Amino acid sequence: MIHPFNRTEKLERELHLRQLQVRRLLQITQAINNNVAAEDLFDMYRAFLRKELGVTQMVLLVRNSQKDTEWVLATQIGQSEAPLPGIDLGAALGKFTRPGLIEGNNPTFIAQFEHVVPVLHKERPIAYILIGRFEEEDDMFERVQIITTITNVIAVAIENKRLFRRQLEQERLEADLDLGATVQKMLIPELFPITDQYEIDTIYKPKLGVGGDYIDFQEFEDGKLVFCIGDVTGKGVSAALLMANFQANFHTLIKKRSSLREFVIDINKAVYEITQGERFITFFVAEYDLESHKLRYVNAGHPPAVLVHDQGIKLLTEGTLVLGSIDELPMLEVGEIDLPSQALVVTYTDGLTDLQNAAGETLDEEILYNFAKRQHGRSAASFNGALKVMLDDFRQNSEYPDDLTVLTCRIFRPE
Repeated sequence: MIHPFNRTEKLERELHLRQLQVRRLLQITQAINNNVAAEDLFDMYRAFLRKELGVTQMVLLVRNSQKDTEWVLATQIGQSEAPLPGIDLGAALGKFTRPGLIEGNNPTFIAQFEHVVPVLHKERPIAYILIGRFEEEDDMFERVQIITTITNVIAVAIENKRLFRRQLEQERLEADLDLGATVQKMLIPELFPITDQYEIDTIYKPKLGVGGDYIDFQEFEDGKLVFCIGDVTGKGVSAALLMANFQANFHTLIKKRSSLREFVIDINKAVYEITQGERFITFFVAEYDLESHKLRYVNAGHPPAVLVHDQGIKLLTEGTLVLGSIDELPMLEVGEIDLPSQALVVTYTDGLTDLQNAAGETLDEEILYNFAKRQHGRSAASFNGALKVMLDDFRQNSEYPDDLTVLTCRIFRPE
């Protein structure tokens, strides 16, 4: 039989503990509402457990805000060092799904504690508190219950902060992509020329809404047409910014009217000054002379353009290295072709040949070449329309793995 005085003392202790719990919950809730930093919340939490609940050994583990699969030590009492890096805390603690005693075989770091309190958020563990010793062994059950309640409040608040930061980062990224897409849309010509001697048509599908593929053209009064395609390394806003710089250099340098060789030398230097060799651009540029009906071109590390004529196809491979990798190009060859009366020049980025079907097979260059052989005599728009149908038939429901860009130029000499 419990002595009345002992019962009264026990009830008084329980009441005192509950009053402590309510006061601390109010303080912590106010701190959360005031957006107190995570470090300050952990300090409040540690002080409450140490001074008012008499905890002499504990650790609180939370998910790494940068790496969701890793766990970090948020705060501790009575621990001289953090968990050993070799311990897979996620695997070791995953078996604890409810508060209780630590039993069974466990890593040394975990085995030194007596109680574990997992904190779940939407059935997913977001924190674990490991408790060792108390200054007094009385009211252990009530103390662990209070710790469980306080830990849940703290851990959920920290998780919400983490998710909010991630949401802000996502919104910032989306805003950057929207800005990059807007800038990039301004850089890519909306209209391409259609005349009685040449026509250009394009396919342009940036993977992220903003990409590193570049297409452009320039017409001159002396009867020359220049068109080009490029692929900037990288993705997203950084690639779009480099592309914007490249576009400015393209228009400035091409209007100097130097030879195609000098133009490529100059634009390589301009790219290298920006990238210092850390980024590069694959590039194909061609100059068509309406009077002589010649095509001059330089391929700077880009997938070979395909010249389609009545005898079949020819790959345009003459050129140099990618642009921007070194300041002085070690070799540079300018290709020159006397065009037949009708020809198609098909240029594309590697997003086309990286395309995969449901079986994981990529669109081999030979598939493209065999398709192109059958398209002689088509207009540029008709060729691209047939190409899109072929690509959709090939990929079925598979996603485009990269930016995909095609520039097709039809050149013909009137009879």
